[in-house]
Amino acid sequence: MSGGDQELARDLGFLEAYTIGLGTMIGAGIFVLPSLAAKQAGPASMVSFFFGGMISLLAALSLSELATGMPKAGGSYYYVNRALGPFFGSIVGWGMWAGLTFASAFYMIGFGQYLLPLLIDYVPGFAGFGGTGITVAALVMAAILTGVNYYGVKETGSLQNVIVISLVGLILAFLTIGFLSGPSIDGFLPPEGWPAVAATIGTVYVTFIGFEVIATSAEEIKDPSRNLPLAMIASVVTPTLMYVGVMYVSTGTLTIDALANSDIPVADVARQTFQPLASTVSTIPFVSVDGGALAAFGSVLMIVGAVLATVSSANASILSAARVNFAMGRDRILVNWLNEVHERFRTPYRSITATGIITLVLIAFGVGIGTLAETASFMYLITYSLVHVGVIVLRRANPDDYDPAFRIPSVLYPVVPILGVLSCLGVLVQMSIRWTPTDLAALGVDLGVTLPVTPTVVGIIGSVIVIAGVGWYYLYARDRAPSQSLVGEAIAPTDTAIADGQGRYRVVVPVANPSTERDLLRMAAASAHAHEDEHAEVIAVNVIEVPQQTSLSQDLEFEEERVERQQELLDHARDIASDLDIGLRTRAIVGRDAGSVILDVIEEEGADHVLLGWQGTRSRREHVLGSTIDPVIGRAECDATLVKLGDEGERGDGDVMVLAGEGPHAPVAARRAAEFVSAGSADASLTLFNVQEPGDDDGTTAEERGESVIADLADRAGIEYVAYESRVDVAEDVEAAILDAADEYDTVCVGATRSGPVSQAVFGSLPETVGEEVDRTVVMARGPEESAMSIREAVARRLEV
Repeated sequence: MSGGDQELARDLGFLEAYTIGLGTMIGAGIFVLPSLAAKQAGPASMVSFFFGGMISLLAALSLSELATGMPKAGGSYYYVNRALGPFFGSIVGWGMWAGLTFASAFYMIGFGQYLLPLLIDYVPGFAGFGGTGITVAALVMAAILTGVNYYGVKETGSLQNVIVISLVGLILAFLTIGFLSGPSIDGFLPPEGWPAVAATIGTVYVTFIGFEVIATSAEEIKDPSRNLPLAMIASVVTPTLMYVGVMYVSTGTLTIDALANSDIPVADVARQTFQPLASTVSTIPFVSVDGGALAAFGSVLMIVGAVLATVSSANASILSAARVNFAMGRDRILVNWLNEVHERFRTPYRSITATGIITLVLIAFGVGIGTLAETASFMYLITYSLVHVGVIVLRRANPDDYDPAFRIPSVLYPVVPILGVLSCLGVLVQMSIRWTPTDLAALGVDLGVTLPVTPTVVGIIGSVIVIAGVGWYYLYARDRAPSQSLVGEAIAPTDTAIADGQGRYRVVVPVANPSTERDLLRMAAASAHAHEDEHAEVIAVNVIEVPQQTSLSQDLEFEEERVERQQELLDHARDIASDLDIGLRTRAIVGRDAGSVILDVIEEEGADHVLLGWQGTRSRREHVLGSTIDPVIGRAECDATLVKLGDEGERGDGDVMVLAGEGPHAPVAARRAAEFVSAGSADASLTLFNVQEPGDDDGTTAEERGESVIADLADRAGIEYVAYESRVDVAEDVEAAILDAADEYDTVCVGATRSGPVSQAVFGSLPETVGEEVDRTVVMARGPEESAMSIREAVARRLEV
């Protein structure tokens, strides 16, 4: 079994999954946010926490379905990128990374706020440091956490569990004592009313962003259709109730002004609630407790809890940011240089370092703690709104690889994703603007225009991050990331092909030339033989093209010679098939355009693979590879293989070379080559060939890099059943080295370097150059992912009568 085929043991039950989620939710927010929330919404901030939890509950349901349908690293980013394509994937990827760095900075400043009073009380000389001391403490701890994750200290996982258990105990004790102290609330709503309560949801939402860690563990959870959604729901509901309770106790114990101006709100509330407890305890015989000492003890206890919580939350954010970067690099949205794994520590050290540096910059520049929290919330609200859209798109498109063990119950679908989108957007609007007019001159733009609303700082920062994600997509990712959006299929869903009950694997082969017919059928048969357990068959197709001005039946009356030649060609194909020991059906078709006819055959037959011959010439005018080839290669919803048969050699047999690269279609080319070798003569050989530019990179030689690429390709292609040789050449001119090496082999296989049909190329410049210039049999292959319907095509299909 190849590494890519390995399964993860399902050893996490409901309780284990629940505690994983709870650990990410019970963190710094509960200690830092009460002052910020009380300042904005007063006692009604507990409603903000409640609705923040409800928004997360909706997201948890959508994420549960996506996680069981596509359990991949990257969480929400991966789901959005798969459903909506790399454009939205870039926005969410950069947004999640920015959100996590802003959250890390928020936690670290909270750490400094709680640590400084502890140092002032117990370490002489720290009095008077004020804001500078908070910043220094935050910077030092952020640097330490970055270093810990850089070096990969394993003990942090165990420490995290201890911290979570301790925090839950502290919060429960805080709530118990707080309720017993008899809190009272006066004046529930703030002066700004419910709009302020809605906007406060955005401020406090930062404390809800961690629950999707359960979704990333979907492959390890027992009975995921039951345990995963239950664990996610429970991990959201539990802290939501705790947060509401903490706000009730806090706003009912301290005045709103005192709470809003406190850097250590929970500790100050504990000091107030623990002191009356002394008189109650003192009623016990032989027990005497000093109220001041007990109040100080309660305050210190909360301070210690807050210090641990902020460290734990920041550590989790840094780790999550590295995972998002990995997923973006895997999808070619982000430069993969950032995901380099340290040779000694085995950590993504560059990604961790970059996250740490940005966190340090945010702290050093003095970005307000409220702005940090709200920006992190802003980016995750955008993410979860797109997650809800992704569920709808995947439900309607229904791709083959989407088979979730849990689906949102029919009675709640599509209510949950639609309500989830609307609630996220509603909070985003409340966060982004204030409902008061503003003159643009106040913003430094003197156009004599007054806006009906006032943009907020958080709205501006969030918009800049979104625009940056869009810019990055167009400047970098657009030409690199494979286009895999399913929006087109969701707008105009196509009926799923109905199986014929025999489970056939079908290879369609257009035939037109008797001199190449045998070789093309033999190569198609090799692919079919690799799927014999699926009762494979080959479908040979010949098309007679008729001008638009002539009716099809009229043309047949005057083209007896062409019809006769077509029948001879297909009769010969049947004879060849009997020699190749492969099932074959023939289809003789008369049509206007050969390319469109072949596409129709592929769709009607539910073909898995189409193999076409090519003369080896390219045009830069109307067509790239040929008027028939271009539409088939560009639009066929299956594997597509293009073959240029050489004048000499074994034509798909003999010594076969595969260009080993990291592209999405390289494994397809490797599979084609393995099929040819497996079905070929006894002395046929397979070589995986890679060219590297000279020079060391991070301590690895060019040869080592090449061997790594080859090993990864063999694993991705799953060709372990065929013996192969590895070959790495080192050269300054990669293309020239490939062309020189190709002359040593009978057949050269290369995967497409482009995804989706484009105006100037179909497979990409390098494969087409190899196909045109190499005087051997050349096989160019691509996988089925290029077939995603564009939004424009989907709308056109919807409008068809």
